[in-house]
Amino acid sequence: MEGISRRRFLGLTVAAAAATIVRPARAGAADTLRVAVVGTRVRGIVHAGNFAGQHGCMVTTICDVDESVIGPAMRTVQNAQGKPPRFEPDLRRVMDDRSIDIVTIALPNHWHALAALWAMQAGKDVYLEKPISHNVAEGRLLVQAARKLGRICQAGMQCRSHPGMRQAIDYVRSGKLGHVKLARGLCYKWRPAIGRVEQEPKSPGWYDLWCGPAPDRPMHRRQLHYDWHWQWDYGNGELGNQGVHQLDLARWGLGRTSAPRAVTTIGGRLGPLDDGETPNTSLTCFDYGDCEILFEVRGLPTAAFEKTKIGVIYYGSDAMLVCSSYTGGTVLDHKGHVIQRFDEPGDHYGNFIDAVRSRRAEALNADIEEGHQSSLLVHLGNISYRLAGDTPWAPPKTVLSDSSSQEAITRMLEHLHRDGVTPERLRAGPRLEFDVASERFARADANAFLSRTYRQGFALPQV
Repeated sequence: MEGISRRRFLGLTVAAAAATIVRPARAGAADTLRVAVVGTRVRGIVHAGNFAGQHGCMVTTICDVDESVIGPAMRTVQNAQGKPPRFEPDLRRVMDDRSIDIVTIALPNHWHALAALWAMQAGKDVYLEKPISHNVAEGRLLVQAARKLGRICQAGMQCRSHPGMRQAIDYVRSGKLGHVKLARGLCYKWRPAIGRVEQEPKSPGWYDLWCGPAPDRPMHRRQLHYDWHWQWDYGNGELGNQGVHQLDLARWGLGRTSAPRAVTTIGGRLGPLDDGETPNTSLTCFDYGDCEILFEVRGLPTAAFEKTKIGVIYYGSDAMLVCSSYTGGTVLDHKGHVIQRFDEPGDHYGNFIDAVRSRRAEALNADIEEGHQSSLLVHLGNISYRLAGDTPWAPPKTVLSDSSSQEAITRMLEHLHRDGVTPERLRAGPRLEFDVASERFARADANAFLSRTYRQGFALPQV
């Protein structure tokens, strides 16, 4: 980027950048690839550990606006490589560094797309955490940019690289379960209330950059880090946090490579009142016509279902498959007898590096298009919920009328009753028809959620 100012660089469009980018010289099988890890809390530490001194990589840079959280990632890299990486608080400086070949992104969701686009503009390949986008339009733009710029972009859906999981999915798609019309995703994961802030805490000096493309609103939560998941400006709720992994598996097993024709969500933020906005209890139906995905979120204490709390269940006419781990699953007959087990871990990071060296995006187990299709499910489910309004919910059969949905609603209400939680704050979102080709709804109010307004200096580039 020598001779080009930062302002000029950030103003470049993806199309203009495509004409000037030179792919990294260190792309051969024996060459060291230089990696920058951007975002260093939970997933960022995992990134650091899986690239530092492995797969022919060297982590040269750790980037986070909050210097107080970088210690574990810095130590992880130094212990693996015997040499500490440099620290950089501003991700824009990472993009300016021509020596960096790969950028891994473990930032809050609202930063995912913009950071990945900047990295690809700068000629770098990208490992991008899930969900790959904060809204539908961002996801499609990422796919277009990766294709136009010839970049390798892997979505952080690591289940797709585990041999055990690939064998389990092959079992479903081979027809050995019989006819499969339903995949049920579960995220029964207790999340404590995040509390309520009566007086806005003072924001740190780096808060403006932390907000980035999101509105620079006061920090209305006690804990800056992680609890952003439960506020719409930054996160996508439990569907986009844990649930996107199981949605990805459900879609993969059913062989769905594009969006559903309609979506409906019933849900609410139940239990103690707090500053969270996203639902902690919900049921979403993704209607594909000849099959469906039902997804259940329970953020309050609950018992397991089919002996699992986080997983996917594929219901076939002859048997069912329960994937309750990240590495495989168990095939059961309708009496509960085990037919076959799959359980073998893999290496998602190694798969990414192999594709970087070969320059073959088709070698990726979770190419950015796959990441977009699964993240899109997150956004569709959330949009239906957000259009529910303030009308109190009652259980009309017209909302989700099929027997599987009604059974799930009944279990949800029983679960709330056992927890002593009344369902008055549940809301029923509308059934939203979705056009797969245009990736738009039939309703204008729903289309308003497909993108967002971006702050000056943080707008998405055009393709």
